[in-house]
Amino acid sequence: MDQFINQPVPFAEEERPWRPPSFRKVGMLTLITTESALFAIFVVAYVFYIGKSLNGPYPHEILHIPWTASFALFGSSATITFAEMALKKGNRSLFQIWWAITIAMGAYFLGFTAFEWHEFIFKEGLTISTNIFGSTFYSLVGLHASHVIVGLLLLSIILISSLRGKLDHGHHEHVEMIAWYWHFVDAVWVVVLTVVYLISAHY
Repeated sequence: MDQFINQPVPFAEEERPWRPPSFRKVGMLTLITTESALFAIFVVAYVFYIGKSLNGPYPHEILHIPWTASFALFGSSATITFAEMALKKGNRSLFQIWWAITIAMGAYFLGFTAFEWHEFIFKEGLTISTNIFGSTFYSLVGLHASHVIVGLLLLSIILISSLRGKLDHGHHEHVEMIAWYWHFVDAVWVVVLTVVYLISAHY
């Protein structure tokens, strides 16, 4: 019995004060969740109507897998991560370089989308009212393109602020939230690429 009595009593761990989660992170997670649900609706609609067009052009006749543009967009997730790391280390110049590269890669992807639409509309005769394929294609791909545009605007604002000397290590969370949004845009493209260009291209 004495051996239990003589054992030292461990000190109680210091309780850390509870801190509410960052309102920026909560807001961005809420936005991403909402936008994910919106994209899910458009993806389900696209899949449901695959192969149901009564007239051409059909997906297999005009769709080509946009490998280069896709690699550019996926690669921008890496460059924006490198930019974040540079900002954490206080290297503003390197941050600006990686951030600018991210913008350039996103702009290239958007330029490809514009070129593709121009070809489909003026050479292939596919508009949003041509057939079911046209309606669902432009709706889904256009929804994604609109998010890329928003992302590029946000990225540009951050770069301009940095070039004007108004962005430093203390603004890392602001930059992190923009990066989260950009990663979300990239992740959505994985789904769009798979459904639109890999699956429906056989119909």
